[in-house]
Amino acid sequence: MLDIRGLRKTFNAGSPDEVRALRGVDLHIKAGAFVVVIGSNGSGKSTLLNAVAGGFLPDAGQIKLAGRNVTRWPEYRRAKLIGRVFQNPFSGTAPHMTIAENLALAARRGQVHGLGWSLSRHLRQAFRDRIRALGMGLEDRLDNEIGSLSGGQRQALTLLMAAWRKPQLLLLDEHTAALDPKTADQVIRLTQSVVAAENLTTLMVTHSMHQAVNLGDRLIMMHQGRIIRDFSAVAKKRLRAEDLLEQFNEVRRADQLDPGAAEMLKALYV
Repeated sequence: MLDIRGLRKTFNAGSPDEVRALRGVDLHIKAGAFVVVIGSNGSGKSTLLNAVAGGFLPDAGQIKLAGRNVTRWPEYRRAKLIGRVFQNPFSGTAPHMTIAENLALAARRGQVHGLGWSLSRHLRQAFRDRIRALGMGLEDRLDNEIGSLSGGQRQALTLLMAAWRKPQLLLLDEHTAALDPKTADQVIRLTQSVVAAENLTTLMVTHSMHQAVNLGDRLIMMHQGRIIRDFSAVAKKRLRAEDLLEQFNEVRRADQLDPGAAEMLKALYV
């Protein structure tokens, strides 16, 4: 489904602000997989998602999605295949458009836009039915501006929009980080429900160790632009939050060693 080979990206190359964000990332994700990505700040997590979404062109490497080489595709073209939810609840929607109007845009993503009514009676009823399943009482507020909603309500609707046309790949970029714990739990439950119901191939970035061990069927850890851990199947099911914290501590200890010893220690866990 998603196949990444030798992906590299350096920002501000040759300047004092040079950042080697991706250093030869290889990653294959099969259809229907739910992969969680963790790592410290600057490890390359969000850069990886941005590369897949088409936010920039990589310096080297290849990205294939559903058998198509999308490496050189612009972001708008990839949007036909990819749904995305950002960290900021106020990204990914048009705040001064109504709930119904935002959902209508999502329902027509990737289609040819001709003349005609975008908000038919049939489509409005479909919106009500799906929104009712959120359990937030928004089904009778279709004509409210989406910018008037709380962060949790808006993030739930953004998730619904991203999954409306069953994308080939769903990208979740720390989509609960800006929410309070109770609301974050509600959005995570909704995420699990939507991903399972639609059997969506999902790549999710998180800083939450609890989410990392309890969500998905595969977990990868990034550090300094590389994937340094990859847990799947039985290995992931056995993980606890404490295990992941120890993994982070091992990486930090390795960084404090001389380069040769650090590479030897890292190699034991790759």
